[in-house]
Amino acid sequence: MSGFKDVVGHSEIIQYIQNAVTEDKVSHAYILNGEKGSGKKMLASLFAQTLQCEKGGTEPCYECHSCKQAVSGNHPDIIWVTHEKPNSISVDDIRVQINGDIQVKPYNGKYKIYIVPDADMMTVQAQNALLKTIEEPPAYAVILLLTENANSLLPTICSRCVMLKLRNIKDQLVKRYLMEQLQVPDYKADVCTAFAQGNIGKAAMLAGSEHFNEIKDEAVRLLKNIDTMELGDLVEAVKRISAYKIEITDYLDILMIWYRDVLIYKATMNIDRLIFGEEIDSIRERAKKSSYEGIETILEALEKAKARLRANVNFDLVMELLLLTIKEN
Repeated sequence: MSGFKDVVGHSEIIQYIQNAVTEDKVSHAYILNGEKGSGKKMLASLFAQTLQCEKGGTEPCYECHSCKQAVSGNHPDIIWVTHEKPNSISVDDIRVQINGDIQVKPYNGKYKIYIVPDADMMTVQAQNALLKTIEEPPAYAVILLLTENANSLLPTICSRCVMLKLRNIKDQLVKRYLMEQLQVPDYKADVCTAFAQGNIGKAAMLAGSEHFNEIKDEAVRLLKNIDTMELGDLVEAVKRISAYKIEITDYLDILMIWYRDVLIYKATMNIDRLIFGEEIDSIRERAKKSSYEGIETILEALEKAKARLRANVNFDLVMELLLLTIKEN
């Protein structure tokens, strides 16, 4: 069982949380904003456990009845909000699980804590329903909203919550964690760390994924051949990419890192800083063909594609537009 001391990185957020607990200045609502795999759920869970711990310290003790209930997932005053629809949290989800429950006092803790994973999936109606509760919460209530994109929340909600932004963790800390905690070999830890870009959850996932090399090879193959591809070939490429819909963020990140390498090489001619160092011939060729403006356009298109897919825009349409932008630049 881990405590705050076992969390890699996020020291400022941990210090903030522990100060709030020590000084009894816990807010009624927080937004924990960060990428998937950045540690939002772990921090929210530790925060909730610490608030409910009967020993009243700055870490869960894991010995009291409350901590044991929390670890088993059966604490009556730590409520994880769920949703049936895969891509949205409905107004009924909020009304039933938060609004309709929050007036019931805690069973045996000082607080009643609601944790909402994927809070950026709340519909506007759901957010408005939650807003009424956040505006006038009971004194014992604490609501933790976990988001990948806090900008999708209503400004009125953001203004009433304490924003805790999970930042990227230093590469050396990520690599050390992979090698020391997960026994990942040195060379593999380097690759996973580079691709994770400061996201320790992602680094751990990549280290344990047999699928990752397949995705990487498919993405590199596309980038090497896209110049000679006709429209029909691009459509076929989109069909192949659709096999990785679940890991599409990883796929797009690989494309971004490739063009980051192209940009670095174009600007510095230095191969030591390249993540795709083994593909130097293709990187060099792309750097010659693409202008700085063209590379920037591609990187912007990749970010837009991520945002559109998060917003449930048609997958094939998003990817076709992206590949056309890459081909044209």
